[in-house]
Amino acid sequence: MPFHLCKKIRLVLCQKFGQTHRMELFEKLPWFNQAARSERWLVGVSGGADSVALLRLLVEYGFSNLVVCHLDHRLRGQASTEDAEFVKHLADELKLPWESGQADVHRQMAERGESMETAARNARHHFFGECAEKYNCPRILLAHHADDQAETVLWNLLRGSHGLKGMRAEQTITTEAGATLELHRPLLSVRRAELVAWLLSHHHPWREDLSNAQPVAIRNRLRNEALPLLAEISSRDPIIALTRGAETRMENDECIRWAAAQVKALDPQGRLHVKVLQTLPRALQRVLIADYLSAAGVGQIDHQLLDRALAMLTPTSAPAANLPGGRWLRRRAARLVIE
Repeated sequence: MPFHLCKKIRLVLCQKFGQTHRMELFEKLPWFNQAARSERWLVGVSGGADSVALLRLLVEYGFSNLVVCHLDHRLRGQASTEDAEFVKHLADELKLPWESGQADVHRQMAERGESMETAARNARHHFFGECAEKYNCPRILLAHHADDQAETVLWNLLRGSHGLKGMRAEQTITTEAGATLELHRPLLSVRRAELVAWLLSHHHPWREDLSNAQPVAIRNRLRNEALPLLAEISSRDPIIALTRGAETRMENDECIRWAAAQVKALDPQGRLHVKVLQTLPRALQRVLIADYLSAAGVGQIDHQLLDRALAMLTPTSAPAANLPGGRWLRRRAARLVIE
């Protein structure tokens, strides 16, 4: 059996997410009705329930110009090989082209000092960049759902770097190799249990990654330990609260971005006006400085860095702050400039 759910669990899911819930699932998918079905889309498919549901939903909605993209992270031995074989059979069944690749994530972790999650994500982005170039298509569909969003929000909150920030439904990124990709996440409003129930109701198999239940990664512990404990303590579903918090944060960000666009904070030489910044609320100061640093290619922009930059708006403060990559942000002639 290609997925590891006992009969009792399948029965519970089908009872909890029956026909009514399946209809609600389709109501939660406005992207599928709005996106261009005739355009080419690359679809990231791991073989798990989430990505299999995404692919089959796309086909059911009439998307035919799809390319199935699967990356073997070489993390689970024979199971990873079987995942790739499963995805190939699925693509063949749906008569869709497919691309496969391999990445030595453990080696990348050792060489670059990256966490497993970061190394795996970078490997996927590199692979997607290669697929995008081959098919002349920068659009990548990913199967992140509401449960993934809640984990992301909680982790960002705990790290203290992003607050209640989650994944965006649409996001443009540039890979380390210089490829520009458009990431689309049409399932962010859907719970994983709903996707599983939909697959079960249509008798669609998938591969279950048993390592997801092991405490080997931060996300696994958040999913299997932290979120259930929060639910027990509060007697409420924390995923709903966390995803709503992310939605509110995004709405607030839109307002701040609009306000920032109205401010003429840059001089003709592209430097930040200190006196203009001093007249603005702190939230706008933070956004304008963060955007200025990001546009200059500064990475690792966290709260500590922004706090040091904000302190430079006070005339009696230090006139320079060190930046990642050996550069400096300096206050000179009532301007902030990167050197």
